Amino acid sequence: MKFDRIDVRILNDLQHDAHTRASDLAENVGLSLSPFYRRIRLLEEQGVITQYVTLLDQEKAGFPVNAYVSVAIEKKTESRLAAFERAIAKCEEVMECYLMTGAFDYMLRVVAPDISGIERFVMTRLTKIDGVRDINTSVALRRTVYKTALPVRTAAD
Repeated sequence: MKFDRIDVRILNDLQHDAHTRASDLAENVGLSLSPFYRRIRLLEEQGVITQYVTLLDQEKAGFPVNAYVSVAIEKKTESRLAAFERAIAKCEEVMECYLMTGAFDYMLRVVAPDISGIERFVMTRLTKIDGVRDINTSVALRRTVYKTALPVRTAAD
């Protein structure tokens, strides 16, 4: 999509603090409330804005451990991949799941309160999913960069 400078400012402001009052956001981008709300509604209708969430501090919420788990699926059929994706979507400790190229088919980001939580997830949940052939787990020592805001720019930038 192509955004003008007002769209970019709205999207960047919302990504950095969606809790800010609408009147303050509108003023910041140079619009009155009605045109501001029209822009927001259009961005929602176009699917650019998909939802509004509250981000929690992962450690303070009791999940300081991040593990990146690569999963290989045997007999990669469309139905087997779809079944894996449905099963993994039900696992609340899986924060992200990507279909990958390369030696492994999926990359998961899994959170847990401790290393034992990662082990429990792998041994009691992941290995029980039909079609899982191979698992490789790496535990993150610490996060060095974390962003939630996409680098939205105008077409001219």
